[in-house]
Amino acid sequence: MADKLIIVMANTDPRNGEELGAPIFQASVAAAMEYEVEVICTATAGRLMKKGVAETLFVKEGSPKSVYDFIKDAHEAGAKFYCCSPNLDLFEMTQDDLIPECAGIIGGAHLIEQVMEEDCRVLTY
Repeated sequence: MADKLIIVMANTDPRNGEELGAPIFQASVAAAMEYEVEVICTATAGRLMKKGVAETLFVKEGSPKSVYDFIKDAHEAGAKFYCCSPNLDLFEMTQDDLIPECAGIIGGAHLIEQVMEEDCRVLTY
């Protein structure tokens, strides 16, 4: 059985808040179950790693918790969030623009290496 879960948020569009709940919630649950969890935000979902973005998004209109609150919950449970390096150029960000819960910047080779060399499962959104 795999000890690691990689959640790839690539096609999850931050402009549609309801799309953001499932992957972040599943990251929280898996981390609480003591699995090693990496959430890799790439393509449009990479915007979530920029300060000020997730704070303004909500999974459900009228909810008191922002998407950033859910990211903080998952992070506190042990999930690690990463931003893909092309997102820095795509969204005109620097490392200083990333939320504190972002564990770092990774390239495409990191994901491929993890999937091919590690005993893990991958969920994509």
